[in-house]
Amino acid sequence: MNDFSVKDKIVAITGAGGVLCGSLAKALGEAGAKIAVLDLNEQAAQKIVDEIKAKGGVAVAAQCNVLERATLESAKDIINSKLGKIDILINGAGGNNKKATTGPDLSFFDMPADAIRFVFDLNFIGTLLPTQVFAKDMIETGNGVILNISSMNAFRPLTKIAAYSAAKAAISNFTQWLAVHMCQNYSKNIRVNAIAPGFFLTDQNRFLLTDEKTGQLTVRGKTIVDHTPMSRFGDAEELNGTVIWLLSQASNFVTGIVVPVDGGFSAFSGV
Repeated sequence: MNDFSVKDKIVAITGAGGVLCGSLAKALGEAGAKIAVLDLNEQAAQKIVDEIKAKGGVAVAAQCNVLERATLESAKDIINSKLGKIDILINGAGGNNKKATTGPDLSFFDMPADAIRFVFDLNFIGTLLPTQVFAKDMIETGNGVILNISSMNAFRPLTKIAAYSAAKAAISNFTQWLAVHMCQNYSKNIRVNAIAPGFFLTDQNRFLLTDEKTGQLTVRGKTIVDHTPMSRFGDAEELNGTVIWLLSQASNFVTGIVVPVDGGFSAFSGV
């Protein structure tokens, strides 16, 4: 079981003030890793840090914008000075934009390019830039793990969210490209993988999938559950085991893959 250890590994996680990556940060903290909680929302990041420390873990918070290199460089300085060189990077920041989502009030033909560009930048550029900054530590040591966050939308695009689906498909492609690039140009011991979460209730999607007043499933939420063989949404904690496997020596010969964590959604044809 020591192969699954992440003890004393220094882990930088972007978007760690949110539900899913906040859960990952706390799980890795409990497993003995030293966590850098990075988020645009400094209060949200500090809250996760406080929860990690309350259970005896080691963590620091740093505010950064994954679309602004200077803030990422500042965050790296904080991590290096307080924790040390980064062993693991989880690119967790991402999201969608209502103005890039089709619906009764917005047709595909009227979606503004700026909104589409924002979604693509937040997800793809927001993964590329942190990797350029934080993975430099891995190049120096010759070891490291990068974990990106793709989505079921990369495998099977959902209706309405064209920009988000395309951006996550880019993440999957970039994960494969970067895995090869790191091995061929820097070190065979720098691995790059991704997870593709299925449907988890978060602050961003909760009221798209459940009714705010009753808690009952919306039509979209019911369709998703009906197409998930396990017949439910995932719990944030159900990402932890897969992530720890991908970050640890237990997956030492695994690089360039995207792992669905989806309750069977990707396996079901609907028939």
